[in-house]
Amino acid sequence: MASRFRGFLPVVVDVETAGFNAQTDALLEIAAVTLRIDEGGVIYPHETHACHVEPFAGANLEPSALAFNGIDPYHPFRFAKPEAEALHVIFNAVRKAIKDSGCTRAILVGHNPFFDLGFLNATVARAKIKRNPFHPFSTFDTATLGGLAYGQTVLARAAHAAGLEWDSREAHSAIYDAQKTAELFCAVVNRWGMLQRSEALKMIDAG
Repeated sequence: MASRFRGFLPVVVDVETAGFNAQTDALLEIAAVTLRIDEGGVIYPHETHACHVEPFAGANLEPSALAFNGIDPYHPFRFAKPEAEALHVIFNAVRKAIKDSGCTRAILVGHNPFFDLGFLNATVARAKIKRNPFHPFSTFDTATLGGLAYGQTVLARAAHAAGLEWDSREAHSAIYDAQKTAELFCAVVNRWGMLQRSEALKMIDAG
């Protein structure tokens, strides 16, 4: 993995929030899927780590956002963690995956990752976390990759085009969306690997 992405470990992240403004709106769920690569160069999802998150003090909760994702921020059975504790859980798992893979840092993979990275970085700042394992601005975008590989930029449609299962009833939870984004990312990367190997064989045959 370390040689495949220049020392970066792709980690798929999805967040569910109470709005679109990372500075004022609450982070409510975060999920991260780590990836591995086999001896044949095939990338696959490995582990999923997730937390429900308590709204920070004074956080804005947009009713339209809560209606869309179906989250009750104060439901007692969410067992939500404060922001710092939630990121501690996620970051510890990511750091372990970085070490196990021989990489030097994580790079966030997301569907339109500007949104996810924005909320991640804002939460890191609020929680005063000094060691963020993710690159501060570089990302892999599965909306772009899905458009390139399958002609689809919406996650559900790109997943269908890639031959992946999609359950609309499960969508818009951080765990489900992160897992499906991970599957889509792996499908695109592995498809590209197959094309490269096919072209290499053609060149050998032609030579």
